[in-house]
Amino acid sequence: MQQEFAPSPRSTVGLEWEVMLADPSTGDLAGRAPELLEALEAESEPERHTVTGELLTNTIEVTSGIGTSVSQAIGDIAHAITAVRAATDPAGIELLSAGSHPFAQWFDQQVTDKSRYHRMIERTQWWGRNMMIWGIHVHIGVEDRDKVFPIINALTCFLPHLQSLAASSPFWAGERTGYASNRALVFQQLPTAGLPWPLQSWAEFERYLGDMTRTDVMADASEIRWDIRPAPRWGTIEVRACDGLSTLTELASVAALVQVLVEHFSRMLDSGEPLPQMPAWFHRENKWRAARYGLDARLIIDADGSQQPVRDHLREQIAALTPVARDLGCESELASIHTILSEGASYERQLAVADATDGDLHEVVQHLIREFRSGPGVPVI
Repeated sequence: MQQEFAPSPRSTVGLEWEVMLADPSTGDLAGRAPELLEALEAESEPERHTVTGELLTNTIEVTSGIGTSVSQAIGDIAHAITAVRAATDPAGIELLSAGSHPFAQWFDQQVTDKSRYHRMIERTQWWGRNMMIWGIHVHIGVEDRDKVFPIINALTCFLPHLQSLAASSPFWAGERTGYASNRALVFQQLPTAGLPWPLQSWAEFERYLGDMTRTDVMADASEIRWDIRPAPRWGTIEVRACDGLSTLTELASVAALVQVLVEHFSRMLDSGEPLPQMPAWFHRENKWRAARYGLDARLIIDADGSQQPVRDHLREQIAALTPVARDLGCESELASIHTILSEGASYERQLAVADATDGDLHEVVQHLIREFRSGPGVPVI
């Protein structure tokens, strides 16, 4: 099956952020997106950003335009959130972001009335109805489709690092799961989700698409839900592994790391250097470790099976990648990863609030609402 890959400027950035709608008094999810979206979508038409709906009526997704830098894409997202707040504040709706809602129940949620969502639920049944998950997607432009799968395979080595930094789903339907990112393991239950197949070329990808469409697994490439996938329509590599980031500054940090890694691997290809690769079984183990332990994970970091704490390996990689970040204009955003490493990711802050309030998950939601408004800091109890 022939699949075109759109022209895209190298290392440009696009961001998608899925945001929850909540009742300000109870903290529970509020399925009120349909009453807001018609006006918000119309208002965003002349803007660089967009505001759209998602699978569940309790969610609004904001997307950036094509950013020449992380800061430009983040600026688009900030403008989009301001526009959403202009509608949600008067309506008595709060906003928050995390990989999961601490106590909401799947059977209380409504699916958005679109045929593609109804088709997915019909096929996936209980697992589809349980997709109370929120994430961020980072698109990075790639100028040559022959680079796409070599970069995806190398980037897969760093998926657990990204997953650990973004981990924000330690609670699920009112229970403390023991995982930093429960979302990571829930999401992979969907067909075509999970780690990317280790394809070596665009031709192999086209054969994969042909097989999947011929056997009615999917209609087209947009139904591939890998943790990293090609986005042929946009000419990008799209990283989808991360939980919803709880603050804009953390979104910028993770986006910078993805942009810098893609550009770094692209430069290696240009100079004929071999890109890092590991066996698929190491990737699978690393994904589980990052989901379970977050920033306390000890990861397998090379094909020989060497292991290192993710915090230490991230610090080493940030130092090595800083010259690339400087070239791309995202040095400060990349450096802010150190703040996450020292002060804790969202899952750690949520657990701290729960521990300080005898496990009161309503207080955890209020903490997330405050963070979404004001940014990360010491949890206010």
